Amino acid sequence: MSKVLILSGAGLSVDSGLKTFRDNDGLWEEHDVMEVCSVQGFKRDPKKVLNFYDKRRAQLKGIEPNLAHKMIAKIKDEFGNDIAVLTQNVDDLLERAGCKDVIHLHGELTKLWCMKCGCEFDIGYKNMSGKACPKCGSENLRHAIVMFGEQAPMYQVLYQKLKEMELFVCIGTSGEVLDVASYSRMAKFSILNNLAKSRIDRYFTKVYNEKAVAASEKIAEDIRNFMKNSAV
Repeated sequence: MSKVLILSGAGLSVDSGLKTFRDNDGLWEEHDVMEVCSVQGFKRDPKKVLNFYDKRRAQLKGIEPNLAHKMIAKIKDEFGNDIAVLTQNVDDLLERAGCKDVIHLHGELTKLWCMKCGCEFDIGYKNMSGKACPKCGSENLRHAIVMFGEQAPMYQVLYQKLKEMELFVCIGTSGEVLDVASYSRMAKFSILNNLAKSRIDRYFTKVYNEKAVAASEKIAEDIRNFMKNSAV
């Protein structure tokens, strides 16, 4: 069982230079999300979607983990299985910060999925051109990321972790995709870190309205205090 559930969203990686869909100059603005991130868009123009993720993969290669990623990795290392680390992000910055056992709810950008046999495999930051499934040899491949209109299998893991947790830590997510306000009420204590104030702030025990890198050490101390005193 994990006493602490850390759930992160796009805001965690902003200070590393990754744009979020909801930035003014972010991917929502540059692309119609339903064209590049939905089942319908993939069926309509698979090449456009796969090229989109090739570009995102190439971008990720030059991005480095920030202090908030490193804080989560350190806390996970300190307390082991008492900490569950789940992320909505498809980047690998938590892993590159040294975090172990990261659960990606929406898939991973550095992996491909074989549409013939279901094999999932890592290609790093390369593009898809010329790739074949290492298991069956098929070139019928796609990005290993959950699209709008698809089920997210790892949500079952999330629901189980929500039942176990006593402290819920939510970093860099607006609550538009996952109902984090409801999740906060399932825990004894809860912490929210988002850059701007929002309607969901009132549901949390403690709120840090600042960048994730600025709040990271405060959150780390809150978690340590909880592990020692069962309070934040």
